[in-house]
Amino acid sequence: MKVNVKKLDDSAVIPQYATDGSAGMDVTAISMSVTDKYIEYDTGLAFEIPEGYVMLVFPRSSISKYDLVLANSVPVIDSDYRGTVKLRFKPTGIGLGKVYAVGDRIGQVMIVPYPKIEFNETEELSETKRGSGGFGSTNK
Repeated sequence: MKVNVKKLDDSAVIPQYATDGSAGMDVTAISMSVTDKYIEYDTGLAFEIPEGYVMLVFPRSSISKYDLVLANSVPVIDSDYRGTVKLRFKPTGIGLGKVYAVGDRIGQVMIVPYPKIEFNETEELSETKRGSGGFGSTNK
């Protein structure tokens, strides 16, 4: 599948797979801004995601080496969004600690299809073995 990508800055890096077996393509920070709550990195890239697909943004496994947590869990880039893709992190400790630098690969993206869903309101749901068991209920 070919997806159009626009560099919004000359320093932007087109995402690539790190290995043949990689599922996600790495994205690189071209700038960083710091507020009292977040560290935000800009990729300098805008994408033309095909209709019926979504771009999901995940942290890289290297996140475990940094004092950061991706602030909005798994960001969703919809097919009708044409702005720059940014990743916003929360520092995990006091002060900045160890963070990504401009030029670092800061996340990974995947483009996947999704079904269009229409919810059907009902009074009853089918029975399952698990039922309504929630948090940790399968650890028994």
